[in-house]
Amino acid sequence: MSLDQSLDKILIIDFGSQFTQLIARRIRELGVFSEIISHKKIKKNNIDKTIKGIILSGGPLNVYEIKKYSFDSKIIQEGIPVLGICFGHQILSKINGGRVKQSKHREFGLANISKKKNSLLTKKFFKGKNSVKVWMSHADQVSKLPKNFRVIASSQNSKFAMVENQYKKFYGVQFHPEVTHTENGKIIISNFIFLICKVKKNWSVKNQKIKLIKEIRDQVGNKKVICALSGGVDSSVVAQLLNKAIGKKLYCIFVNTGLLRKNEEKQVVETFRRKLKINLIYVNAENEFLNKLKNISDPEKKRKIIGNLFIKIFERYAKKIKDVKFLAQGTLYPDLIESKSVTGSQTSKIKSHHNVGGLPKKMKLKLVEPLKFLFKDEVRRLGLELSLSKEIISRHPFPGPGLAIRMPGFITKNKINILREADFYFIKALKDHGLYDKIWQAYAALLPVKTVGVMGDNRTYEYLCLLRAITSEDGMTADFYDFKKTFIQMISNKIVNSIRGINRVVYDVTSKPPSTIELE
Repeated sequence: MSLDQSLDKILIIDFGSQFTQLIARRIRELGVFSEIISHKKIKKNNIDKTIKGIILSGGPLNVYEIKKYSFDSKIIQEGIPVLGICFGHQILSKINGGRVKQSKHREFGLANISKKKNSLLTKKFFKGKNSVKVWMSHADQVSKLPKNFRVIASSQNSKFAMVENQYKKFYGVQFHPEVTHTENGKIIISNFIFLICKVKKNWSVKNQKIKLIKEIRDQVGNKKVICALSGGVDSSVVAQLLNKAIGKKLYCIFVNTGLLRKNEEKQVVETFRRKLKINLIYVNAENEFLNKLKNISDPEKKRKIIGNLFIKIFERYAKKIKDVKFLAQGTLYPDLIESKSVTGSQTSKIKSHHNVGGLPKKMKLKLVEPLKFLFKDEVRRLGLELSLSKEIISRHPFPGPGLAIRMPGFITKNKINILREADFYFIKALKDHGLYDKIWQAYAALLPVKTVGVMGDNRTYEYLCLLRAITSEDGMTADFYDFKKTFIQMISNKIVNSIRGINRVVYDVTSKPPSTIELE
């Protein structure tokens, strides 16, 4: 990743944590530029005067299995403040002469840490209390401190939960301050940036808008670009960015896959062709997609088929438009994180996204992905800067493969119609009850099982509908929305009584982790 080479920055060295990009997000929220680089790629000559602090991320590695990671330890001897988080804390201790071993008592989840010494890192963190709840996720721990390090906080199972070397400005925390589960975690990051690294605020979405428009012009030149438009937040912001950058050289293609929400194609055409005056080509490819997906139940195959067919359609229409060299799409940070490591580290792959893992290897069009280092909340703010309506910007995320991944098992037109209606009633109820904007993402899913029911003294044997609604700040971690019983009863009755094919409704109360937001 390299967003800007001129700004003072905090460099995040990624060891494969699923939360590495959250660290970057927290730093940006504080108004400071951050850049991520893999531990495999960082070299001493990468360290320049713009780097005012270094953060070593967590990760799935073991410090004592040195063959599994490569890291030039000389980069942290440059007189630059360093904060090690979880695995980063362990490697910082080991490099400086400490010891790390497998913990007798692993810590996963919330733990209390208690204050031992005052530190710049913990200023206002404890807020007058003796202990604070933090999010732990480790099986190893520091067993012996390096020379000139001291303990500033401990937990029951981690004596060296927070440590420091004031003279070298080295700091280590065993927990994850970047996740929302850690109480006052943002204060730790803020203290490191402003009190220890002494960086001034230099990052804003308004500046990003200007910069991204310039980058698009530099990348594209006078060439034509087609944009994969879905009508969701991400692709809408990409379309408007490109519209501002290259105007009539942009051709938006909206593909009706047959897996869209109710009336979605009408709303997209109305918004982009009539309101925003953007070149829009509407393609009804419903039969093409459903034929390709026939008898396919594996979720990864679904994504690959949809991704490949999208590209074929775009390339087909690119030939008609002539001289098209680029394809623009709304890939975000979380897409890259969950599909693969953007930085070449050991991040575990969770699933492929149609706009990341589903792309064919031999693609004729070059990609334009201006949002790929931004989080959803940053994209929403950018959309407002680009004068998009609040109605578009506040839309819940909708996956590229659409209803295909909200329907485990085989896909049929009948099942799509049933699910589309259930989703429509659920989303409408959220809006009617003033709940839509309180929820990060909500949807209905149709599970591949039928259950026995009774309606009007008659036996029914119909599908089970699952409802999911989550709250989140970033999509990386999430919790289920706690509806009132009366709402759940109301929407359950509405779906069962209104839709032939569903006789049972369940509500998903699983957080992320351990689950993902989507079912597939």
